[in-house]
Amino acid sequence: MKRLFDIFVASLLLVLLSPLMLVTALVVRRKLGRPVIFKQIRPGLNGQPFALYKYRTMTDARDEKGELLPDGARLTRTGHLLRQASLDELPQLINVLKGELSLVGPRPLLMQYLPLYNTFEMRRHEVKPGITGWAQVNGRNSLAWQEKFKMDVWYVEHQSVWLDMKILYRTVLKVVKRDGISQEGQSTMEVFTGSTQKIEKSA
Repeated sequence: MKRLFDIFVASLLLVLLSPLMLVTALVVRRKLGRPVIFKQIRPGLNGQPFALYKYRTMTDARDEKGELLPDGARLTRTGHLLRQASLDELPQLINVLKGELSLVGPRPLLMQYLPLYNTFEMRRHEVKPGITGWAQVNGRNSLAWQEKFKMDVWYVEHQSVWLDMKILYRTVLKVVKRDGISQEGQSTMEVFTGSTQKIEKSA
């Protein structure tokens, strides 16, 4: 049921939003150059890697040693506007059709975080990751890591099509209000460096 729901909604959105996606791609091409689509390997269901698609929002600016500059230094004004409106996430509808993402689920984080999770946190990978999720409609990037993980596992334990519909509705409201885009003092979210405490059960 969830997979059929994902395919139907993602297909419908791709058709309805195709003009907006084309305009966004043209803006990214003009302001940031190629590639227009940013691909990054992220962990999916059971931690299995897949290529996540997003519109590019950062430059490839590097320091004198050839290392990429921090996100805040590479995030352009255009990229910031795309993130505020969540337009950079639209290519992930293709990930949904491919079966790598769901519309709703814990957000796929970075591959290097996998060894840092405790047993509780690792439960977020028991379901397919999503474009949006329970944590996203309850604070998004403004949440501390432990709060976010608790909400991710809560979703794993309570998932249903009706809950997904509620989350999608609240996601639209969040996008309109543009809140929770970044964590205080960060361009997006601070780097996860591992848990400072062991959590035995969800909130």
